[in-house]
Amino acid sequence: MTRLNWHEIAPDGAKALFGIYHYVTKSTNLPEELVHLVFLRVSQINGCAHCIDMHSRDLRKTMSIDKITLVPVWDEVPHLFSDQERAALAWAEEVTRVSETHASDEAYAVASAAFTPRDLVDLTFTIAAMNAFNRLGAPFRLPVAAKS
Repeated sequence: MTRLNWHEIAPDGAKALFGIYHYVTKSTNLPEELVHLVFLRVSQINGCAHCIDMHSRDLRKTMSIDKITLVPVWDEVPHLFSDQERAALAWAEEVTRVSETHASDEAYAVASAAFTPRDLVDLTFTIAAMNAFNRLGAPFRLPVAAKS
């Protein structure tokens, strides 16, 4: 079933949300690859096919397919991910599942040790933005670029 195209129906809301996306992708000190890695992990947790497809494609420009494939189990293959990537992925999971985790002090300590205060806030904006996009992309079934 074809679902609504949310950004055509509510362009002002889409503009506001894309403003946050633009901020985290263009105006932060976070490495672009790290941002897309976080976008991918958040989208995997939330089950947004469109965003998983898009951010996997973004990452393939700079990251090996082996590493991308193992993002869901990043904590089992620590040799593939830098300390900062592991801290970002852990914080992404913690914030995305905040109703379960309550953003624990332990997770916050790890994240704040790996990032400057500004970068940690920007990382959290990155996570929040992708969660918002997932909550539109998944229910409205945005299409994927993948072909059979």
